[in-house]
Amino acid sequence: MADKSFHLSRETTIAAPPERVHALVNDFHEWQAWSPWEGIDPAMERTYTGSPTGVGAVYAWRGNSKAGEGRMEILESERQHVAVDLHFAAPMKAHNRVDFTLTPAGDGTHVEWTMTGPQNVVMRLMSKVWSMEKIVGPDFEKGLAQLKRTAENP
Repeated sequence: MADKSFHLSRETTIAAPPERVHALVNDFHEWQAWSPWEGIDPAMERTYTGSPTGVGAVYAWRGNSKAGEGRMEILESERQHVAVDLHFAAPMKAHNRVDFTLTPAGDGTHVEWTMTGPQNVVMRLMSKVWSMEKIVGPDFEKGLAQLKRTAENP
């Protein structure tokens, strides 16, 4: 049975210039201020390698059963777009792509946060009970609200 893919997206408008929002997304060190998953495990181990920001920046984490384990790498970084390669090692293996699209909107920035990836047989069976929209959608909404708060109140 062939893998199918999923697409999850959330968006918001932030009252801060695209450069400010880009700086928060383009630097994994800044994710601690807004990522919805950063508070899950206060003892989570974080490793930063590669470039300090932008293309080639790598962030790996290992935490409790809720935080899991994984690795992200920035693949593309332009003024209005940041693309991230996301690998989960635990609690379930997955390989996804994350995109942040930053569009000027008046004095602010319209932000679209998207995640796409293959949905293997196990994930498709699980999605009959828990869809990606229900599992990850609220996290994206929380993360965008925290990104908005962080960008608007430097």
